Formats: sequence, C-alpha cells, structure tokens
Amino acid sequence: MMKIDVLTIFPDMFSGVFGHSILKKAAEKSAVQYNVVNFRDYADNKHQTVDDYPYGGGAGMVLKPQPLFDAVASLKEQADSDKTRVILLCPQGKQYDQKMAEELASEEHLIFVCGHYEGYDERIREHVVTDEISIGDYVLTGGELGAMVVIDSVVRLLPEVLGNQESHMKDSFSTGLLEHPHYTRPSDFRGMKVPEVLLQGNHKLIEEWRNKEALRRTLVRRPDLLEKIELTKEQEKWLNEIKKEYE
Repeated sequence: MMKIDVLTIFPDMFSGVFGHSILKKAAEKSAVQYNVVNFRDYADNKHQTVDDYPYGGGAGMVLKPQPLFDAVASLKEQADSDKTRVILLCPQGKQYDQKMAEELASEEHLIFVCGHYEGYDERIREHVVTDEISIGDYVLTGGELGAMVVIDSVVRLLPEVLGNQESHMKDSFSTGLLEHPHYTRPSDFRGMKVPEVLLQGNHKLIEEWRNKEALRRTLVRRPDLLEKIELTKEQEKWLNEIKKEYE
C-alpha cells in the first residue's frame, strides 16, 4: 500500500479531495493511505510561527527550515518504507507530466510539501527535498492545489484503483498521444450523429478509427507531442494521410 503524507498549514483543504470519487475509493480499497499534517505543529516556538522575514530584505515572508526539517524527519520515522520521495511544489520545479506520474506511482511513500508565502528557506530544498515539481508556468497562492493535482494523477494509476485497468493505459499522454473522441447513446442527438464505424461492431476497424483520431487530435492540438514519440510504420502512414487532409 502506498502512503501519502501532505505537509500544509491548511489541512482542511484536503478533506473534500480525499473524501470523494477515485481518491476515496482508492483508500477504501487499501491501495493508498493519506495523512495530512499541519506542520505548524512542529514549530519550536509557542506561537507556532513557521515563517519569517527574508535575509537581505524584500517583499513577502519565507518558510523557516526548522518546522519542515522536523516534520519530514518524523514522517520518515513513522513510515514502513526505507525509500521516501519528498516532493516540493514550486514554480521552479520540473514540469510535471504523465511519465512522472507513472514513476511516482511505483513508489511506496510520498511526502508532499505545500508552501505558502514568498518561498522556502533554500536549506529545505538542499537538504530535505528529493523532487521539485511544477504543474505549469503560472503562480498559485500555495502548493496545496498543485499537490492535489499530482496526487490525483498518481493514485489513479495504482493497481486495482480504476475499475477497468485499461482506462489509464489509453488516457491522453499515456500513449504519447492525446486520447481519441468518445461517444455514447443516443447515436443521433439533435442531428449530431455518432461516426458510423463505432456502430458496426467491427473491433478492428474501431481500433483503427481510434488510433487515427488520436493522431488527428494530437496533430491539431499538440503537434509538439509527435516529436517526442516513435510512431509505428502504420501510424506514420495514417499521419501522412491526415496531414494531406489539412493541405
């Protein structure tokens, strides 16, 4: 079972996220255990202060090293795993993607550090953290929302969490391509019809259609992804045919 610890000064933000949908079901199936910790509890002063003014001046407050050093050390002691990934959510981190989600899903123990204020004391980065992750080139109020995004993307990959194990294998980015379109009943909704191939029951043709549409969607919306994957000869043939349609 994977254990996920979250260090935050706003623990109530996570109750709704962990208490619903796939993340809740994952915990009920004992695929994952969540533990949300207010790292103010580890502050060594009577006011439980976790931030201070930056040396050298400047705007904002900086998270002090002591509460996070002690909190991470305590959580590591409590864990069954010898190997722990300590993940800091920050704009300077490595851009998060599906490959990283798959890598983290193979771990036993993850600690997410969610900061607020202007930033972190650099010694936290240098001596506590193993990974720095950014979920995009924009700034959030704190690391909590970023941690929720990463946790959701990781937990859904754990064995037996999704009802259909093929679901995440064919998700956008898991194959390197964006996912193909989906349709459900009715087949004709206000004159908007489902592609005929999906109604005929020929699974080989359906799979071919899905592959082509995944290529088409990727070409139109994220052509940069095509430069990062190795296509089969058949996919290259389909892609060339699709490109001719847009000439």
